[in-house]
Amino acid sequence: MNGTSKEHEIWFLTGSQELYGTDVLRQVDAQSRDIAGILDNASQVKARVIHRPVLTDAGAIRKMFQEANADEACIGVIAWMHTFSPAKMWISGLDALRRPLLHLHTQADLHLPWARLDMDYMNLNQAAHGDREFGYIQTRVGVPRKTVAGHVSDPTVAERVGTWARAAAGLHAMRKMRLARFGDNMRNVADTEGDKVDAELHFGVSVNTFGVNDLVDAVDSAPEAHVKGLVEEYQDLYDVAPELRAGGDRHESLRYGARIEAGLRAFLEAGDFTAFTSNFEDLGGLRQLPGLAVQRLMADGYGFGGEGDWKTSVMLRTLKAMADGLPGGTSFMEDYTYHLVPGEEKILGAHMLEVCPTIAGGRPSLEIHPLAIGNREDPVRLVFDAAPGPAVILGIIDLGERFRFVANEAQVVPPDEPLPNLPVARAVWRPAPNLRTSSEAWLTAGGPHHTVLSTALHAEHLWDLADMTNTELLLIDQETQMRRFIQELRWNQAYYRLAQGF
Repeated sequence: MNGTSKEHEIWFLTGSQELYGTDVLRQVDAQSRDIAGILDNASQVKARVIHRPVLTDAGAIRKMFQEANADEACIGVIAWMHTFSPAKMWISGLDALRRPLLHLHTQADLHLPWARLDMDYMNLNQAAHGDREFGYIQTRVGVPRKTVAGHVSDPTVAERVGTWARAAAGLHAMRKMRLARFGDNMRNVADTEGDKVDAELHFGVSVNTFGVNDLVDAVDSAPEAHVKGLVEEYQDLYDVAPELRAGGDRHESLRYGARIEAGLRAFLEAGDFTAFTSNFEDLGGLRQLPGLAVQRLMADGYGFGGEGDWKTSVMLRTLKAMADGLPGGTSFMEDYTYHLVPGEEKILGAHMLEVCPTIAGGRPSLEIHPLAIGNREDPVRLVFDAAPGPAVILGIIDLGERFRFVANEAQVVPPDEPLPNLPVARAVWRPAPNLRTSSEAWLTAGGPHHTVLSTALHAEHLWDLADMTNTELLLIDQETQMRRFIQELRWNQAYYRLAQGF
């Protein structure tokens, strides 16, 4: 599932008008190609940036946006008003656009040629007011977009364009996502519930439920060669506990863990699913709670939510698509318990079994231990500590009339001491601005108990995704103060209700 996002395209659109004549338009086109080429070659932009012909009339603009909507490879468009492009030409096109939009406010030359500056040069370099005209009409039409200003030779410009492109890739993955739920969500749990119809309308994801024994059939029919191959792969990649190795007294448990992976992977591939859920209260004929299989599928880019939490599974798959190729990892997570020593406050996050090894700080160990819930055989799982580094933590809730993202910036740190008696993968982090404010803000916002933790992405990725999907995002960071945060909640409540109309 993982792979280069260069298979995606960003269309680079340039606005001008016929007033300037063919010679000027040829120069506009040449300079536009140069700007698009710089972005296309920028390492920060993990998508192909495709130059399209200069746009000079309303019909061509509308047709271009309609073509972008229909092209599966196109995940977004960049618009630049190289010269003064009268914005009324853009109204119907912008109104029809269904792809993410970035407004690039730049110009061809980095330096003004002061000594030879004349009106011919001025006519050819009018983005300073051409983009203002375009900015107005985007605001007037009400088009969600990101605006980036600066010369493309500035690495910050390429970085911000690249961040937006990653969010666009995440939205693209979300819109074509099919999610398989094996059973329902955990009984009596509220924040894992949600409106699946509204999720498909709002995000594009299709969420469907299957009986867990449909999965059991796939597991039981997994070819022996696949099981054998996975066991060999495990021994190459992980520090396998002696009792799980060939000849060990728990080797059959490892083989059954491999059989779960083979069957689950085959089921997902056959149905073109990119995300899934499980529930320890509904295991049917499974002999183990899926642990190792879930961890490895997450590492390959699949979304996952424990206890039937399909909303978190959607977000994990989306953030996996956004983070593709970046250093760091992205995992299903849960705030489990606190270290509350004054001045040393930390959160220890984990789950029963399902933490993605992409966040591991070293070579995971493959172990087997009892699990007191689920009423099944002891499950195999990967055990590790998360690698230290900056992170973002994202949760999603359904408020009834809309969805809300809640996020927290954090710093993943090593555990204060080894954890020899905690046989699960885990992460320890210091939340911004501190544990007290972070927890109070998260609880006040109604943030969920399941989250996605990413050491590959940062807050701007989340802002861009929120803007593209018109979803509220409440970010808890170093600047967060509770009184201001509560005011933001109230303002947002009023805004989003009014924005829905009557």
